[in-house]
Amino acid sequence: MPRAKKRSGRGGQQGNVQPFSDEDSSIETLSHCSSLSERTSAAEEAGESEEMAQEDFQYKLKGYIDSTVDKSAKTRQGALDGLKTAMATKILYEFISERRMTITDGIERCLKKGKGVEQCAAASLACLLCIQLGSGIESEEVFKTLKPVFKTILNDGAANIQARQACATSLGLCTLVAEDDIMDVYATMECFESLFTHSYVREDGSRPSVNPQTTHLHTNALLSWALLLTICTSSHIRDIAQKHLAKLPRLLENDDVNMRIAAGETIALLFELIRDVDPEFDYDDWESLCEKLNALATDCNKHRAKNDKRKQRSVFRDVLKAVEEGDFQSETIRFGTERMVIDSWVRKRTYDTFREFVGSGMNYHLQANEFIRDVFELGPPMLIDSAALKAMKSSRLERHLYNAAAFKARTKARNKFRDKRVDVGEF
Repeated sequence: MPRAKKRSGRGGQQGNVQPFSDEDSSIETLSHCSSLSERTSAAEEAGESEEMAQEDFQYKLKGYIDSTVDKSAKTRQGALDGLKTAMATKILYEFISERRMTITDGIERCLKKGKGVEQCAAASLACLLCIQLGSGIESEEVFKTLKPVFKTILNDGAANIQARQACATSLGLCTLVAEDDIMDVYATMECFESLFTHSYVREDGSRPSVNPQTTHLHTNALLSWALLLTICTSSHIRDIAQKHLAKLPRLLENDDVNMRIAAGETIALLFELIRDVDPEFDYDDWESLCEKLNALATDCNKHRAKNDKRKQRSVFRDVLKAVEEGDFQSETIRFGTERMVIDSWVRKRTYDTFREFVGSGMNYHLQANEFIRDVFELGPPMLIDSAALKAMKSSRLERHLYNAAAFKARTKARNKFRDKRVDVGEF
C-alpha cells in the first residue's frame, strides 16, 4: 500500500487550519466599504474646502471693491492693490463682468480724487479690468467712462507727473483692447505725439530742456504710440512713416537710456511695418541712421553706467540688424505645456506691454485668458488634468543630471578653446 502523505505542521503534527467563514467575509467587505467611504468623504471634504476658499476669496474681493470709495486714502490704496493682484494672477471674468461698472466707478473716483500713487494704481487696475473683460461691449463701456479722465490727466501740465506717466501707458493699452473706432485710435495717437515730439532734438542741433520725470512721460507716450501703430491700416502706416521716420532718429541722441531704447525699438517696428506694406521701401537718410545705430550698439562712453551701456548695446544690435537686414532675433516663451515664439517687433511690443501690467501672472494668462490667447493666435485654452501635467514634468533629479552634463560639456569646450590660445607676450 502506498504510504500516507505527511501533513504539514509543526513537529510533524497536523496543523489546525480553520475554514474561511462567512463572518470573515463580512468583515473584509466592511473593511473595503469603510476605506471606500473614507476616500469618498475625503474627496467631498476637499471639494467643500475648495468651495469655501473660493467663497472667502470672492468675499474679500467684494470688500476690496467697496473699499475703493472709502474716505481713507490708505484704505483705497490697499483695495486697489488687492484687486490688481487678484486680476493679475487669476481669471475672474464671471465675477468681474457682473460688477464691472461698480469697479469702473471706483477707478474713476480714485483717478479724479486721488493723488500720485493712488492714481497710478487706479490706472493700472483699469488696464487689468480691460484685460479680464477682453475685447467687446463690456470693456468698451468701461473705456468710454475712463478715456476722458485719462486724457484730461495726461494733457494737464499741472497734474501729478507720476499720474500722467501711468495714464500715458494705461491709455495706450486700454485703447488697444477696448477702442472700437479706428479714427478714435488715430486721435489718441496724436495725443501721444503731442507729448514725445517735445523731446526731439531741434533741426539746429540744440536739445530741448526736459527734466528726467518729463522724459519718462515722453518715453511712455512713445511706447504707447508704438503699440497703437501695430493696429493701424496700411495707408496710415505710410503717412506715419513719411511724417515721423525722418524725425524719430533725433530721439537717439537723448540723454536718457530708456528713451534711446524706446526710440530704437520704435524705429525697428516702423521699418518692419512699412516693409510689410511696401517691400520696395527706400529710406533716404539710410547711411546716417545706420551710423547712429551702430554707434549706440558699440557705445563705450565712460560717463554712462555699465548696466545702461550693456542694455543699450544688446537692444541696438538687434535694432541695427532689423534696419539693415529686416531680421528679428526671435525668442521662445514657454508656459505650461505650450510655447509661443516672439518672432517680430509687433509681437514684442504687444507682449512687453501686457507683461508690464500682468507681471508674473503672464504665463497663467497665456494659458487661460481667451482674449490674450486670441491676440497671440494661440487658439482656445488647452484643458490638461493635473496627472497629465505632472507626467510631462521632468523630475528634480533629471533636471539636476541634465544641468550637470551641460555644465561639464561647456567647461570642456571652454578649456579646449583656452588651450589653443597663444601667449603673445612670450614672442
